[in-house]
Amino acid sequence: MRTLHIKLLRGLWSLKGQGMAIAMVIAIGVGMYVMALTALESLRETQSGFYHDQRFSDVFAELKRAPESVAERIGELPGVAVLDTRVRAPVHIRLSGFNESITGQALSIPDGRQPQLNRLYLRAGEMPETGRDDQVLVSEAFAEAHALVPGDSLDVVINGRFRQLRISGIVLSPEFIYQIRPGDLFPDFARYALIWMNRSALAAAFNMEGAFNDMVIRLAPNASADGVIAQLDPILEPWGGLGAYGRDDQMSHRYLDEELAQLETMARVLPLIFIAVAAFLLNVVSARLIRTQREQIAVLKAFGYDNLTVAGHYLALIAVIVCIGALLGVLLGGWLASGLAGIYQDYFRFPWLHFRVRPQVALTGVVIAGGSALLGTVGALRTAFRLPPAQAMRPEAPARYRRTLIERLGIGWLSQPSRMILRNLERQPVKSGLSVIGIALAVAVMMLTGFQQGAIGHMLDVQFRLAQKQDLTVSFSDPVGYSALYSLRNLPGVYHVEGFRAVPATLRNGHYRYRGALQGFEHPANLFQVLDATLNPIRLPPEGVLLTDHLANLLEIKPGDLLQVQVLDGRRPELEIPVVGIVTEYIGVGAYLSRDYLSRLLGEGPSYSGAFMAAEAEQLERLQHELEGMPKVLGVALRASNIDAFHRLMDETILVFTLFSVLMAGCIAFAVVYNNARIAFAERGRELASLRVLGFTRAETAFILLGELMLLTLLALIPGFVIGAGLCWLLTWGMQTDLYRIPLVLTPRTYAMATLVVLLATLLSASLIWRKLVRLDMIAALKAPE
Repeated sequence: MRTLHIKLLRGLWSLKGQGMAIAMVIAIGVGMYVMALTALESLRETQSGFYHDQRFSDVFAELKRAPESVAERIGELPGVAVLDTRVRAPVHIRLSGFNESITGQALSIPDGRQPQLNRLYLRAGEMPETGRDDQVLVSEAFAEAHALVPGDSLDVVINGRFRQLRISGIVLSPEFIYQIRPGDLFPDFARYALIWMNRSALAAAFNMEGAFNDMVIRLAPNASADGVIAQLDPILEPWGGLGAYGRDDQMSHRYLDEELAQLETMARVLPLIFIAVAAFLLNVVSARLIRTQREQIAVLKAFGYDNLTVAGHYLALIAVIVCIGALLGVLLGGWLASGLAGIYQDYFRFPWLHFRVRPQVALTGVVIAGGSALLGTVGALRTAFRLPPAQAMRPEAPARYRRTLIERLGIGWLSQPSRMILRNLERQPVKSGLSVIGIALAVAVMMLTGFQQGAIGHMLDVQFRLAQKQDLTVSFSDPVGYSALYSLRNLPGVYHVEGFRAVPATLRNGHYRYRGALQGFEHPANLFQVLDATLNPIRLPPEGVLLTDHLANLLEIKPGDLLQVQVLDGRRPELEIPVVGIVTEYIGVGAYLSRDYLSRLLGEGPSYSGAFMAAEAEQLERLQHELEGMPKVLGVALRASNIDAFHRLMDETILVFTLFSVLMAGCIAFAVVYNNARIAFAERGRELASLRVLGFTRAETAFILLGELMLLTLLALIPGFVIGAGLCWLLTWGMQTDLYRIPLVLTPRTYAMATLVVLLATLLSASLIWRKLVRLDMIAALKAPE
């Protein structure tokens, strides 16, 4: 074995502490990068594969009622490859032991067989038998929420008639991966159900024999969804068509894409920040590590080794540490990615997960982290090579003594060890500054991963305390008159009712468009209020529309512009409405206007799509059951249930990723501080031994080293807060979606948690260094290692 190989092994053993700390930084940076991108790509590939296998449709259309002959005409349109007609209807379900309202949708399937499009993935049981009108399939999310299995019975109200149905199977559908009730912002699996029945049974229940009210279409290759929709809408309009729409506007796909977009933002922003922090630290640490080898480099050169050979030796030393860290990072990232993707798979209801760690992802992480470490090594080696061997073999000359700024300011009461700490920091501003930056980055990373819990709490407070103050929201199957609100006001326990009108519409500004709704509220409104940028309530204008900030950004529109509106219900008027203001909303998007003004635009009298109700808390459960039994009532939603659903969404999606990130950030914070401490101990071992020989006690010697470490940590807090705030802003800017926007809210808890973690890392590092100081061999430390 060559001499340099033996020295390499000895060097690795002697540097095992620093080496493992450096490897930890690499492992965390690479692991975070591999975890996030692998989980995201696995979910994207799973989504694409599931859509393909189950023949997910491209165009969707809802209408009042049309004969099957209309479908035959549509099937002949250019661009239409396959179409399925269906019956879709609202249902109410009652389960023993569950006292809250359960609403749902029933969809038809061909008797005893799979549909051509949006095929169902059977998880348990079997398809309904041909001719059976008492068998249903239920969605897996609803079945799991209530522990239902094939063979169980459901009490279902269909078209006002009570029916007892038997579950024949439990299924997943590509159309309802994100199972959410229309009008809701968050999934609620326990209170919203999807069931599938034989076409003959469902059509008979709703008098739809030979007719349909829902259609899905698969496009021919190279066909345009917009082109087919342009031909389809005029055909369906006489039959009560609500406007066909493409896959991008389909509720489940749209919300699923929004969730994955937010995950993608976190998966790309957070890991890149982690690996950039790791790269910076590795550059600094590897350079400082090589500087501690200054005398050994000189000895090797004196023995005749040329610069290239010596450089290769030390690059190999760093490369081994990098490879160990990178291998651990890839393994750690793959393991964490599997767990994270599995959690999302369960939440989004994919039947299987297409999981693999792409070599390109792992290699990119390794190159970024490893390259930065090697660059730091090369820079330090160039500095060492400039000195002649005879000069480099001697210890570095002590820095020139001069009074520090603190001493010049007249603060001379500090102890000798304290003055030594300040002198050392002032004489080496670059090294001290890099140490501060490194620890500041650790603080920033902790803030970045920890601020989201406080921000989500702020979202909840704004949405459900400041904006929405109703206890119940009632939706009607068709618009109703004022008499319906009067009936609601007279219910026992109700003390305030406000009606609202909502109509589906396509909102346009130039070539920008958004399929949503116009929502008209009472003027003035007390139970549902719109807020300005300072979160103060805004009175609805008598004319004009208020847009939420995110919707205004999507449409590239501002106050004073005209909003083009194509109403998709009733007489389907085309409107131009002036935008009079922008409001703030963190959850969902909206176009809000006075209900009276909306009624005038639609050319109708006072009518209501639903109502907000405030009631006594002890009466809510009774009211819910009473309202469900009323004619024209489509559904009843409790604000408390929405809050629960919001918490579940956060706990099972964003906060899962955040938990992984916080753990990684804590580890990297420790690795950063410990690296600083270990390198500082290696650099100043000779000085500390000299002080011990001159009579300094262990405590005084430790105070000089560890006090400097603590002072650097304290100096890094403020820069860390500033950098952290900037990184948090960057993350929130990238997480703007239709579903929700996490605001930039930095609470005292965010700063306190980041500070606490870094200080704990400092104390833990100090305790480990203290053990090294206790065992310090003064004679060995004063000798030059050769």
